[in-house]
Amino acid sequence: MAGRHATPELHRHHLAGWLMAAPAIVLILAFLVTPFFLGMGLSFTNQRLVSPNPPSYIGTKNFTDLLGMGILVLEPEHDDQGGIVRDDDGEPEYPRIRSFTRNNPDYPQYDGMREYTSFPWGDDRIVILASDIVFLKAIVNTICFVAVVAPLQGGLALGLALLVNQRLPGINIFRAIYFMPVVLSIVVVALLWRFIYAGDNGLLNALLGFLSFGLFQPIDWLGRTDTALWAILVMSVWQGVGFHMVIWLSGLQTIPESLYEAADLEGATSLQKFRYITWPMLRNTAILVLIVITMNGFALFAQIDVMTSGGPLDSTQSLVYQAVQHGYVRQDIGSGSAISVILFLIVFTISMTQRYLTRERR
Repeated sequence: MAGRHATPELHRHHLAGWLMAAPAIVLILAFLVTPFFLGMGLSFTNQRLVSPNPPSYIGTKNFTDLLGMGILVLEPEHDDQGGIVRDDDGEPEYPRIRSFTRNNPDYPQYDGMREYTSFPWGDDRIVILASDIVFLKAIVNTICFVAVVAPLQGGLALGLALLVNQRLPGINIFRAIYFMPVVLSIVVVALLWRFIYAGDNGLLNALLGFLSFGLFQPIDWLGRTDTALWAILVMSVWQGVGFHMVIWLSGLQTIPESLYEAADLEGATSLQKFRYITWPMLRNTAILVLIVITMNGFALFAQIDVMTSGGPLDSTQSLVYQAVQHGYVRQDIGSGSAISVILFLIVFTISMTQRYLTRERR
């Protein structure tokens, strides 16, 4: 009898649980799952944001237009005697790249491509061509940004967590100060740092000039191709380090004090306690921090949009910024969706690689 009466009660509990979860499920389906599959489908079409013509299937054209690359080997030009023609500086002269990439029936695979970079190889010159140079720069910039931010921000956050994980008077004040940039809008932070990086009267130039007794010459940090991305990187690390500090701190506070007491009895140094107790016990926390920083790094957009708009000379382009430019500025939804799919595949591959490298080993 008890079993027969328990079944309707259990069903009512299940129904109540599904009803409570229904709003979240609907929102996830409407704003995450549906756009994901819709974007994958649109990436194979020529869909425009505002167009009277219906979209048509174009296969992988959007992807080839974005990822198309080629390698061109240029041989130096020779004179009538067979010698290499050289310019006034003594460097070999090569045929114009446009002669290979513009309506050349002998090289149809290079049609429409542009030079991304080149380097000498003996007397020849190797030229890397790309269908979309700006998009290729966005991929390189984003990967470099994540490769630097992940260890730098994670390591700095761990150092701060170790500092504030002490029982000292007023330590909560320092925790709040370090976490404060996280609660600020990234747009507000980007505007603030744009004034700090200003080339004429920015705070950073004024400070460096004061510390060098006027010897330092002001730099337009966001207006130079060799400093713009690094300037955004430093700002991003400063803005997000407090959030990851809290994650590290939560991991540190789960480590039993008895382990450190036993290490003290054995005469272990601070470095040995960190190496053999703290770091192994923070393994799962480290995996979480690494994944979160990686995801945030690939989502780089607001800083670029506010501070540089992708410049100067496309030196701060990012994948998300390119997706927005293609999808909404150029109103090419098909191309923007293709960029989103490429970004998803890159992030998915890196996430699976991180998961494999940080798996539990027996």
